[in-house]
This record gives sequence, structure tokens and C-alpha cells, in this order.
Amino acid sequence: MADPKGFLTTPRETAPTRPVDERKKDWNEVYVPGGLLPIISKQAGRCMDCGIPFCHNGCPLGNLIPEWNDYAYRGDWQAASERLHATNNFPEFTGRLCPAPCESACVLGINQPAVTIKNVEVTIIDKAWDSGDVTPQPPDRLSGKTVAVIGSGPAGLAAAQQLTRAGHTVAVFERADRIGGLLRYGIPEFKMEKRHINRRIEQMRAEGTRFRTGVQIGTDLDGAKLRRRYDAVVIAAGATQARDLPAEGRELKGIYQAMEYLPLANKVQEGDFVTPPISAAGKHVVVIGGGDTGADCVGTAHRQGAASVTQLEIMPRPSDSRPANQPWPTMPMTYKVTSAHEEGGERVYAVNTVRFEGDEEGNVKALHLVEVKFEDGRFVPQPGTEKVIPAELVTLAMGFTGTDQKNGLVEQLGLQLDARGNIARDGDYATNVGGVFVAGDAGRGQSLIVWAIAEGRSAARAVDRFLTGASTLPAPIRPTDRPLTV
Repeated sequence: MADPKGFLTTPRETAPTRPVDERKKDWNEVYVPGGLLPIISKQAGRCMDCGIPFCHNGCPLGNLIPEWNDYAYRGDWQAASERLHATNNFPEFTGRLCPAPCESACVLGINQPAVTIKNVEVTIIDKAWDSGDVTPQPPDRLSGKTVAVIGSGPAGLAAAQQLTRAGHTVAVFERADRIGGLLRYGIPEFKMEKRHINRRIEQMRAEGTRFRTGVQIGTDLDGAKLRRRYDAVVIAAGATQARDLPAEGRELKGIYQAMEYLPLANKVQEGDFVTPPISAAGKHVVVIGGGDTGADCVGTAHRQGAASVTQLEIMPRPSDSRPANQPWPTMPMTYKVTSAHEEGGERVYAVNTVRFEGDEEGNVKALHLVEVKFEDGRFVPQPGTEKVIPAELVTLAMGFTGTDQKNGLVEQLGLQLDARGNIARDGDYATNVGGVFVAGDAGRGQSLIVWAIAEGRSAARAVDRFLTGASTLPAPIRPTDRPLTV
């Protein structure tokens, strides 16, 4: 363990953020550069000798949290990095983007603020990069087997890196113009600067992974032909079918899915546009959906100079503390204030959109809302609570319903789907088609980045065993495993 009395003597202290007025003027990450290092060793020292580290089970990757906490406390950053990479290919992604179910499962969190596991993680990996401890790990020999990975999000990248290191020749196919999937075009720059993706891609290239951008499997390249060309295929294309809102006026101009809006802001940062084709500048913005994607839309609208930002959620406001029906060590649904929410705007709970109102030119100009209560399994409108709010740009951030079935991939490969619209698979990530495996949201449904990486690693082991009869890659989680969430 680290400091035997650390959890008694050291209060929880999280990463400091830059002033709101400063960070809203740029797209850099919201945190003070280097602000964690002076405090992180003592924070790591809060990790207890708890006997049974429930954080292991709270983390889908099974991260060795007490071990790298101990190394961080002692200042042995190289050993901490080795322990961190033992279970996680991309800790710089999870350290910035994961909602940290490990902290919800922390034993200290039963009656005190949990250890700042996420902050310790990102400090370890940032120091490892700065110190040159993250280097390519090419295989000693090649197996002669080839694998195609469809999708370059966290699941696809994790599977590709593991399989490359196992000696297979791996090609990653990405339909967008750059590698990274939703990490690249769904996550705003202020949450994770894309330089973190770029240097991982260069590491993977040096290890031997090949990348093919601008290729839509199922449209640009037939899925069945791809299967014949490669010894195995891993589908990690995500769950990109966005949930829509079939309300009156949905056809009006100015209403977009979040994933139509957010990527354009990221493309500005990549240098593709001077200004985004869809911008919140000077407009009254309404974000429908109270989750992380909605918060990303809120923060993006602030930086684009929105006149006002309102975020709507059909569910009631969560409680500030852990609800009684969501006991430790589950991950509770509590009220969260993200960096985007700190920057302004209004959050409205327990409301439903009745209809969109447009102007003479067919542009949206207002939303008609009504308050709702959840009764007998449905949301019931409350009479007399109707109201109208201005809305000149509306983003729909209500989640995703399953994998995209329009591009031909599912049909061309003859894949079966489950009841939720995801690609069906067995306990070894295998589909009904021999040699075709699925990992991440494409098989699991919309989930967390940490689950995507975990499934990518696990699917890689299954593919390695399929190709060679055995595998030395880390033991997998099962697709039927469930996190400590409600």
C-alpha cells in the first residue's frame, strides 16, 4: 500500500481547471497544464490497504489500481506506467474521458470521498510520455496471419494493437478521413486534445499496424470480399444509429443530431474549416439530452459564442448523493456538473418536447415544452406546465440505438443481430460467421470508453486463439459480464 495514514490525513483534491472566462476563448483542455503533478503523489497515498480492492471489479479493464497508486506515491513513475499498461492500452484516453466507475467502487468511498483514481492514472501516463517510457513494442516474429479491423475507435484500436503485438498483420479500416472514431470526431478538443490520439497512432504504425482511412466497408469495399481477403475480421464499428425525436416540426432547418454538429467543430481544430458549417454563434441553442454527449454540445456552443444554451432532460434531476437503491459499490446515478456546465447555460429536468416551431423560411425558432412525471412506466405530461423557449439551433443528444445497418456490411457478411439491434455474438466475441468477431459498441450497444477498450483487448485474444489455437494475450472479460452499475 501507499501511505498507511494517507486516507486519514489527506483530503481529496482533484485536478484544477483553468478559469471559465479564459478557457471559453480557446479549445485547449480545460485543466491547468501540469496542475496535477504537485498534488498527485499525496492523492495516490490515500489508497488504503483495503484487503479486497473493489476498484478492480468496478473497472471493466481490471486495472491494477492499488499497485500503480503505490508506485505513484513513491515516485516510481516508470513502474507505475508498466502496471498501468498491463491492463490498459490507452490510459491517456480513459484518464481524461472515463466516468470512473472504479472510484464509485473504491472502499474509501463508503464513507469518505474516494481516491482520485482517474487523476492518478492520467498523471502516470502523461509522465510516461514526457519521459520517453512509452515506446513501440513490435512483435519478435510474424505469424503469417492477417486480420482486418473495421473501425478505429477505442475498441478497434485496442484489438488492433493487441493483435499486432501477437505477431499478426493487422489493417484498420476507418470510414472517416482520420483515425480515431468518436475519439477523433465525437469528443471535443477541450475534453481531450487530439495530439493524444496522434502519438498513439504513430506508436501503432511503428509496431506494424496498418491504417486505411476513407474506406466504408459495405459501400466502398464489399464485406464478403474483405472476409475472403483476411484470415479474420474484427468489427468494431460502434453503435452509430442515433436516436431521433419524432416530434412535430422535426423537419425544420437548424435541428441536428449531435454527431452532425460535434465533428464539424473538431474539423475546425484539424484545419479543415475556418468556421464550422454548423455554428452556434449568436444563436439560442437547445441541447436535448442530459448525458455526456449533451454536455459536449453545451461546451462546444459556449466556445462558438452562443447567445444562450439550454440543456433539456426528460428524467428528473438526480440526487446530489448516492441514492439508497444504488448502494456501494455500484456506480450511482447522481447529479454531475461537468466543465461545460460550469461555463454557463441552463439545465432543465423532467420536460418533454411537444413540438418545434419554425419561422416563415423553415428555420426552427422555438421549442414547445411540457413538464412530465414518470408514472406506471411512462412519462405523463402535467397539465398547465406548457412553456415555449427560443431555439435557433437544436442538437439531439439522446443516445444511440444500435449498429448502422444501412451501409451493407451486415447484409454482405450475413450477420445476425440481437433483439437490441446489435451484432449478435457468443462468449468468445464470435459472430455467426466463421472468422468474424465483434467488439465494443457494435456488439454491446452504447457504452463507456473503458468497456470498448476492454472488449477490444478481449476480442483480440479470441481472434489470436482462433488463428493459432492458443493465445498468450491477457485473459478476456466475457460479453455477458456486467459492470458495477445500475
